[in-house]
Amino acid sequence: MSDGTVLKAEKDFTKDVDKLLPEAQELAKTNVQGAVEKLLVLEKQARQLTSPQASDLASTSRLLVGIVTICKESGDWSLLNEQVLVLSKKHGQLKQATTKMVQVVMGFLDDAPNTETKMSTIETLRTVTEGKIFVEVERARVTRILSNIKKTQGDITSATDILCELQVETFGSMSRREKTEFILEQVALCIEKGDWTQASILSRKISTRYFARKPKKTPEQQEKDRKEKEEKDKKRDPSDPPPEPEDDVTDLKLQYYEQQIILAKHDDKYLDACKHYRQVLDTEAVENNPDLLRSALQRTIYFILLSPHSNEQSDLLHRIHTDTRNAQLVPRDAQLLHSFTVPEIMRWPVVAETYGPHLGESDIFAPTAAQERAGDGKAHQRWQDLRKRVIEHNVRVVAKYYTRIRTARLTQLLDLSEDETEEYISQLVTSKTIYARIDRPAGVVNFAKPRDADDVLNEWSSNMRGLLGLLERIDHLITKEEMMARIKPAGATGKEKSKTAKAH
Repeated sequence: MSDGTVLKAEKDFTKDVDKLLPEAQELAKTNVQGAVEKLLVLEKQARQLTSPQASDLASTSRLLVGIVTICKESGDWSLLNEQVLVLSKKHGQLKQATTKMVQVVMGFLDDAPNTETKMSTIETLRTVTEGKIFVEVERARVTRILSNIKKTQGDITSATDILCELQVETFGSMSRREKTEFILEQVALCIEKGDWTQASILSRKISTRYFARKPKKTPEQQEKDRKEKEEKDKKRDPSDPPPEPEDDVTDLKLQYYEQQIILAKHDDKYLDACKHYRQVLDTEAVENNPDLLRSALQRTIYFILLSPHSNEQSDLLHRIHTDTRNAQLVPRDAQLLHSFTVPEIMRWPVVAETYGPHLGESDIFAPTAAQERAGDGKAHQRWQDLRKRVIEHNVRVVAKYYTRIRTARLTQLLDLSEDETEEYISQLVTSKTIYARIDRPAGVVNFAKPRDADDVLNEWSSNMRGLLGLLERIDHLITKEEMMARIKPAGATGKEKSKTAKAH
């Protein structure tokens, strides 16, 4: 292969090609092989002059396209595959001519008489493009077609393996949108196959900054950008890749976050699912659609409530609570969310009775195992997780208001048995959410954290420092008052003297 640098051709074969192509097409009606050989003679002359760099690119490309077109129109797909392989391996064959030929043959795939013939041509194109950077985009597109065929035939495993062998993120000549579409399709196939680990790895190849919401431009900014683009187009070299168009990526963003939510729900990563739904909310298409907006708001609330307690979860919970759209569009869910933001005990039987029917209408929760849906199969588990979060909230509230409490009273407040109460307290202590010690013989739970000598000494030192600071401030104020008291008599004596002088 040449290095791709095309200089001015030593001889122009345009007139010869113009004359020979109609003759070959006419001959192909009776003798396809003869027509192909006739074009191959001129193709060799146009390709091999004194040096490959001085070859006639335009004529060579036209001849290659003419040869494969004649083979296709004659219906001889075997000859087409053979000529594609032969022409791509010719000595000194120009890269641009090979690329053009591959692109033309790709356009023939939809006209294949049957699937077997189509698969044969696809394999030929994959063989020709293997290991060649200048046709990497064409290879990726052909591989995608092959993967779709396998998927249509029901062979998800083969479709996934074929498509996932592509590393499209390294293709410099492919547009960013097309790269994203490829990776999203790879992730979708991995999810359908059940390969959750691979799906998670592939999804990290997409930068979320590509989906960031861009501020609306004023007409002046649009005009300025248009002029800058025109200037860049004038200065751009023909060999440079085309600039990235500023197209709308809303469809890709929604598809990406839909996949991320599926992955998060599978791994029970409720906080991640909540964050993904918040990104969906930050989409103009969702904001303008009341149904989509209501659904996204609901799921944002549900998954933040299901998330285990942490500093990040608590901060996000209160930020979601400040969203005024909740009270307007999802008042029942907003009321449940509010209950988690105030330090008050929520009795689970009351919560289940009040919100159970409403939450059961969604595809997130199933209050009973009998209501489990055919979706991800975890709706009832999430209902149990919600019960767990309510109980954990109640334990944190009790730990806030009590230093010591009897176990019998605590089980009454939590509506739990003694064993369940100990289990939940142990979980919160293990996660370092609260401090607690259970005295089983005495039947007492102690929430007051004992202090060692260092803590007591540090507290005493802090108190003494504060006391000395107050004494110093008091001393300063007393001194200030004494100084003011000394100044006042002198001022008063001066005033009396002036009054006496005026009287005389």
